[in-house]
Amino acid sequence: MSKSRLMSSPVCLVENVNGSLSICKHAIEFLSRINEPVVVVSVVGLYRTGKSYLMNRLAGQQSGFALGNTIESKTKGIWMWCVPHPNKEGHTLVLLDTEGLGDVAKGDSKNDGWIFCLAVLLSSTLVYNSRGTIDNTAVEKLHYVTELAEQIKIRSTAAADDEEEEEDCKFVQFFPSFTWIVRDFTLELEIGGKSVTEDEYLEFALQLKKGVSKKVSDYNLPRQCIRNYFPSPRKCFVFPSPASPQNMTRLESLQEQDLVPDFLKVTGRFCDHIFHNSVVKTVKGGHRVTGKLLGHLVEIYVDTIKSGKVPCLDNAVVALANLENQTAVQEALKAYQIGMEKVKNKFPVGVDDISSEHQKFSSLATTEFMKRSFKDEKGEYLKKLMEDIDMYYVGLLQENEMASERKCRDLLKNLFSVMNKRLQDGEYSQSGGYELYCRDRDAIVEQYRREPNKGVSAEAVLNEFLKERGPETNSILYMDTKLTENDRKIEEQKQKNALMKQKLKEEEEKHIESERMMQAEKERQKDQMRQMQEKFNKEKEQQLQEMDRAIESKLMEREKMIKKDMKEKADLLNEEITNLKKEKESSGGFMKDYVLPVLGAVAEILPTFLNYRVLMKGLKKVK
Repeated sequence: MSKSRLMSSPVCLVENVNGSLSICKHAIEFLSRINEPVVVVSVVGLYRTGKSYLMNRLAGQQSGFALGNTIESKTKGIWMWCVPHPNKEGHTLVLLDTEGLGDVAKGDSKNDGWIFCLAVLLSSTLVYNSRGTIDNTAVEKLHYVTELAEQIKIRSTAAADDEEEEEDCKFVQFFPSFTWIVRDFTLELEIGGKSVTEDEYLEFALQLKKGVSKKVSDYNLPRQCIRNYFPSPRKCFVFPSPASPQNMTRLESLQEQDLVPDFLKVTGRFCDHIFHNSVVKTVKGGHRVTGKLLGHLVEIYVDTIKSGKVPCLDNAVVALANLENQTAVQEALKAYQIGMEKVKNKFPVGVDDISSEHQKFSSLATTEFMKRSFKDEKGEYLKKLMEDIDMYYVGLLQENEMASERKCRDLLKNLFSVMNKRLQDGEYSQSGGYELYCRDRDAIVEQYRREPNKGVSAEAVLNEFLKERGPETNSILYMDTKLTENDRKIEEQKQKNALMKQKLKEEEEKHIESERMMQAEKERQKDQMRQMQEKFNKEKEQQLQEMDRAIESKLMEREKMIKKDMKEKADLLNEEITNLKKEKESSGGFMKDYVLPVLGAVAEILPTFLNYRVLMKGLKKVK
C-alpha cells in the first residue's frame, strides 16, 4: 500500500445508531483506492472483553482502536484499520473491530446478530474473544452462530428444507477460519489430569453429547454450528491477565515492561499466527478480494440487511462481478487506447505496423481484463471489450487511411508542380510534346513510388490521381501534330492498359493488406483463447481449492466423531463428504458450460474484420 494510502488510525466502516446500520462513505472511498488483495481479520465478542487491544497489536500499534476503561462499550458498529501486511508484500491487512455483543445499553439482540453476521461475511479470519474459560456459558453466549443459517444464504433459489439443509453443510466451504481467544485465563491446561494444547482445549469444549433429548440438543446446537460452519483446524489462544488490576484501566498507555511477560508471549504467538495463516479474503468461487471489492461487499450486504432481506453469497458475487467486470472493460480499453497512441502519432503507417501494434495492445487489454474480471460466464463483458476495441481500431484504420491519403496527395502535388509549370508554359503543346509529357509523368510516378512511409493508400491515391489527369493526357495527345491518327489510337490503348495495370496494383495492395490484417486477427483470437483457457484453469483451481478445504475439514470432523463413537454424526459427515467429492468431479463440465460459450462469443467477433473496409466506408458516409 502506498504511503498516500496509509491509514494512520481506525475509521468507522459501518455505523450502528439506534439499532440501524449505515455505511460510512469516507471508509468506502478509502477502500476503493486499494487495488491489491486484502487479508481481512474481524474480531467479535462480548463487550468489554479486550478485543480492541489485540487489534491494535495486529496493526503494530499500542493504540488506535478505542479501548475504553469503563463498563461502557466504546466501539459502536464496525471500525476498520487498513495497514500494509507485515508478511505479504503487495497485500493489505484489514482489521475490523466490532462493537461488543450483548451490550446492555442496546437492548436489541437482533442488531447484535447482524453485526456478527457482517463480521463473518466480510472476513477471511474470524476471531472470537471471551473471558475466563470456554465453558457451557461461554459457548451459549456465542448463540449468534446458531442464527447464521437464517441470516445468510448461499443460493438465491434455496427455499425447500432439504435445500436449506444442503446449504447448511456448505457454509464451511465459504466461511472464514475461526480463532477463539480466551482472556484472563487462570486455569491449568489439563483434561483428565493430562496436559493439553490450547487447540485441544477448544475441541474438548466443542465436543458433542450423545442423545436426542431437548437438553442435549440445546447443548449441542452452538457446538454443532461452529463445527459445521467454520473449517477445521480451528485455533485457540489462552491469555493470562495482561497487568495488575490497578493498571488495567490504563492498558493503552502501558509500556511492554509493565505487562505480564506470559501475556506478551501469547500476544506474539497470536499475531504470528494471524500474519502467517490468515489468507486473502475470497468470495464464492474463490475470486480474491481487493480493497475496492471489499468496499462493494460492505455496501451490498448492509443495503441487503437494511432492506429486510437475507444476504446471499450468490447474489453478492453476481453483483460484485457486474461491477468489477464493467470496470475491467473500461480499464482494459483504456490500456489499449494508451498503447495505440504511440502508433497513432506516427500516422500514416503501413498495415504491418498498425496491425502488429493492434495485436500487441489488444492482447495486453485482454490480459488486463482477465486480471480483474470474474464470473463472466457468458462472455458478455469480454465480447463488449472486443467490440469496443474493434470500433476504436476501425476508427484508427480510418484515420491512418486518411492521413495516408493526405500525405500521398501532397506528395504528388509537389512532385507534379514542375510539370504543371511546363504545362502552363505550353511546353507540351507542340510537336513531340506528348512523348515529353509521358516521360516526365512516368519519371515522377517512379519517384513517387520510391518515397518511403506513404502508408496504406499509396497505390489508391496514385490511381485516382492518374485517372484525374486522363483528360489532360488525351488533350496533349491530340494536340501533338507529330503523331498520326494511328499513333494516337495506339497511345490511347496504352493509357487504358496503364490505368488498368495501376488499378490491379491498387487491388493487389488492398488484397495483401487484408491478408495481413486477417492473419494478425487470427493470431489475436488465438491469443485470446489461450488467455481464456488460462483464466478458466485459474478459476477452476480456485473452486477446487474451496471444495478441497471443505472436504478436508469434513474429514477431520468425521475422524473426531468416529473417535467419540458418534456413528450417526460420522455417517452424516460421510454423506456430506461423498456429495462434495461428486460435485468436485462434475466440475469438469464447467468447460462445456462456461469456456466454450465464451470462446464462441470471441469467435463471432472475427468476421467483423472481414468487412472492416465496409464499416470504414460507412463511417465516411456518415461524415
